[in-house]
Amino acid sequence: MALKALPLALPLGGILKGRRYTYQWASLLILAYLAEGVTRAWSESGAARGLAGLEIVLSLVFFAAAVSFARLTRRAA
Repeated sequence: MALKALPLALPLGGILKGRRYTYQWASLLILAYLAEGVTRAWSESGAARGLAGLEIVLSLVFFAAAVSFARLTRRAA
């Protein structure tokens, strides 16, 4: 479980400091968690399926927030 959460610690410093570039690559990182959640929701049953659904929702929320932040902070061309 800890190994699964370890990649999420990599962008944590940049996210807390509000660095735009970190939000951009973290939005790509989170797509791996989305794919894993979809796979588990498809193949598991019971409580594991519910947790996979929660993983899907959380990854989609983070992805939408990261993309929105990157768009809002882009420099005017």
